[in-house]
Amino acid sequence: MTGRLQEQTGALVAANEQLDTRRAFIEAVLSSVTAGVIALDESGRILLVNRSAQNLLKPEGEEIEGHSLEDVTSELAEFMSGEARDANVVVAAAEGGQRTLAVKRVRYADGSVLTFDDITDQLSDQRRAAWSDIARRIAHEIKNPLTPIQLAAERLQRRYGNEVQSDRDTFERLTGTIVRQVGDLRRMVDEFSNFARMPKPVFRHENVHEIARAALFLHEVAHPGIGFSIEPPSGKIAMVCDRRQLSQALTNVVKNAVEAIEARRNRGETNFEGDRVDLKVRRENDQVIIDVTDTGVGLPQERERLTEPYMTTRVRGTGLGLAIVKKIVEEHLGEIAFLDRNGGGTHVRIAFDADRLESLAEEVPGEPSTPLADDGEYDEEGPL
Repeated sequence: MTGRLQEQTGALVAANEQLDTRRAFIEAVLSSVTAGVIALDESGRILLVNRSAQNLLKPEGEEIEGHSLEDVTSELAEFMSGEARDANVVVAAAEGGQRTLAVKRVRYADGSVLTFDDITDQLSDQRRAAWSDIARRIAHEIKNPLTPIQLAAERLQRRYGNEVQSDRDTFERLTGTIVRQVGDLRRMVDEFSNFARMPKPVFRHENVHEIARAALFLHEVAHPGIGFSIEPPSGKIAMVCDRRQLSQALTNVVKNAVEAIEARRNRGETNFEGDRVDLKVRRENDQVIIDVTDTGVGLPQERERLTEPYMTTRVRGTGLGLAIVKKIVEEHLGEIAFLDRNGGGTHVRIAFDADRLESLAEEVPGEPSTPLADDGEYDEEGPL
């Protein structure tokens, strides 16, 4: 009897060790996969969750094992209440905004296993590629007739402007309207072309502060009724980037800030702080961070869609400005965020990984391949 007990005890110990080994193996596999995995019991309580699912649903570190799925994410709980085996589910992200998950589930006797992949960026890339093709087609179809229309209107002005005697003012106003509207269409076509055929960035060592100051200066001259500031007022913040593209991105962001202030004015709303656009540039550890704040109307409810092509809150906007900005920022290994400004208005934050960009610097014949020296000279005359 003692021998049998020892034999059974040994078998139990071996079985427990085998279970522990299998559990450790399963946990190692689950922790290494990029897909989120959640095991649920028949009542919807979370029995097991891997690191990917934990980071997506509760990145701040709050444990979700043992909680009801409904308490953690109502969107996935709603999916589990249906009969579909797979679907794309839009969930509220813990850091704000929304994420799209490709979700699958497998039922077993005592519960279910839920697996999902975050396909938000993949869908965004697909939409951007589709919109680029549409933009290219629109630009091609619109651009062809613009030149003859403009030439015809200008010829009418030159050839018959002095001959028209009856209602001459109307003739000049109508032909002038044609020329102006053609000019507006050309600018729209240029935006379509820029979005569809964004050139590959040329990465060189640049002074980001100088680029930011030049972008601000363009609007400061055009809008004397708005206060503009840059912090610090002067300096040298070196980063590898495409100077032209970064300038285009910052110019679009500041332009949006100005238009937001003008929209608030058109509503008849006043701001006791005064109308302001403030720009800050700083180096923080391995990042270069650019903050642009304004006292305008603030962000729309669908703020997560602001950078989607053709998404606009402006009556005459094309919806491509911020889409181009996001494209430029992403090609510079950066991120852009839209936040609420304290006191009202909008806060746009752009952060670049300066250390990673350093490896992309291209050597140009006749130019130094090393970053700008901190003690080098810098022209404070202002942008050309």
